[in-house]
Amino acid sequence: MDMGDTKSESFELIEKLNEIGIALSAEKNTPKLLEMILRGAKTILNADGGTLYLATEDKRYLQFEIIMNDSLGIMMGAKLGEPIPFPALPLYDDAGNPNNTMVAAHAALYKKTINIPDAYVAEGFDFAGTRAFDTKMGYRSKSFLTLPMLNHENELIGVLQLINAKGVGDNQIIEFSKVSQRIGESLASQAAIALTNNKLIGQFRELFESFINLMSEAIDKKSPYNGAHCRRVPTLTMMIADAACKADYGIFKDFELDEDERYELKIAGLLHDCGKVTTPVHVIDKATKLETIFDRIHLINTRFEVLKRDAEISFLNQKIAAIESGNLSIIPELEASFDQKLTQYSSDQDFLRICNIGGEFMRDEYKERLQIIATYRWIDPKGVETNFLTENEVYNLNISRGTLTAEERKIINDHIVVTIEMLEQLPYPRNLRRVPEYAGGHHERMDGKGYPKGLTREQMSLPARMMGIADIFEALSAKDRPYKKGKTLTECLQILGNMKKSGHIDPDLFDLFVSEKVYMRYANEYLDPDQIDDVDENQIPGYQATLNLIV
Repeated sequence: MDMGDTKSESFELIEKLNEIGIALSAEKNTPKLLEMILRGAKTILNADGGTLYLATEDKRYLQFEIIMNDSLGIMMGAKLGEPIPFPALPLYDDAGNPNNTMVAAHAALYKKTINIPDAYVAEGFDFAGTRAFDTKMGYRSKSFLTLPMLNHENELIGVLQLINAKGVGDNQIIEFSKVSQRIGESLASQAAIALTNNKLIGQFRELFESFINLMSEAIDKKSPYNGAHCRRVPTLTMMIADAACKADYGIFKDFELDEDERYELKIAGLLHDCGKVTTPVHVIDKATKLETIFDRIHLINTRFEVLKRDAEISFLNQKIAAIESGNLSIIPELEASFDQKLTQYSSDQDFLRICNIGGEFMRDEYKERLQIIATYRWIDPKGVETNFLTENEVYNLNISRGTLTAEERKIINDHIVVTIEMLEQLPYPRNLRRVPEYAGGHHERMDGKGYPKGLTREQMSLPARMMGIADIFEALSAKDRPYKKGKTLTECLQILGNMKKSGHIDPDLFDLFVSEKVYMRYANEYLDPDQIDDVDENQIPGYQATLNLIV
């Protein structure tokens, strides 16, 4: 070959090397990357076969990852190939001595390229296994180019071994040229760096997810009543996203999420309540209207016992006075009055107990009765006569719905503001830049009456609207809340249907949620059997079947 041919060969190989290098840097899937490395090396160096090994973490073995041979039609390892039946290649024997006789091990141990024109006449290496393989398969392994894959820190990543270079045109087996060796070394280096980058990205992603899961678990464990809310909402959100991707009608016709976008939505789901780290536990866990660190209904029960005791003392003193004065005729009247007072106190005590639970609505007549009870007079532990209920107790017992005061509800609602503030401070990579939007929108409403930003449907992305439905459905069906029991599927869908009609949740997503049976898929995994009732979808308020949505 003259100098012109050599330059032409070098230029062509460099061009191919650049193409492969660009492809390697873009691939994030490790099995695909491994296959791309070996296939690219075979192509660029026109080799008949090859093997790619990866070093184990302790750098004591080379693990077979991919084996290819065009003449024999062999494709083993990677994602689509047959399993590799060979054990890992040891770099040291049991005594700790280096394995110098195996060419791949030698290249790994000493981090140098080994170029062998003909394995059958090579000295210093054991090719007995190769000869046995050739005999069995009717093959002739001849030229070997074994390249250690070293990253930017000169750390061994693996070994790339190519077999039987083929001549251009005649496909005769030739040795790997010096140019091929240099190109192969460059490719091996690029491959090592690409694999290292993938590993680092994977480790960063694992660390990032572990931190997020840790935060989610901390929020859930902060309250024994919040169970697994932070973990279930992203799960349900992804179920809705799956259904939307599969749907081919309406607003979902062109909707799809790639792997990065799915990951982004999942992370947003895990972080959607991260602001709750600042919410006081006694507010999150407020099971009754009077609960703070403990339920103050017990203090009121004690006061009732004091009222009953004082009433009994007063009755007995009056009875003794009547006996001593000989006025026995008034005793039946005193007894009746005493019994009536005890009955009233017991009735009032039961009434306050019921008020404390926090139902759906506190009627006006209940509030009036509460005010009357509040003005009862009793002697406190300090011996001071005072009103039976404090202003704060009256204020809490007057809560119309649920167990939270307006101030406590604001504290709960503010968690989403804190969530957005926290998430917007993080320096996201490009593929996670929408996490704050997705996570921060689950309390918005389609009609613009939600919080914290008052966004309308048109101002919100489809994934953000998905999380809103997931958050509500999980809360309705959850059986671990202190203020309610988990609702049945029918009850949940009735409430969601009314929310659709009132402009609270996305109408198309709700119809998808029902028609594609997303609710049932979630229920089968997370709800108790007694919550899974027979749903009559025709009776769900506002629901429109899929057929009516097709355009």
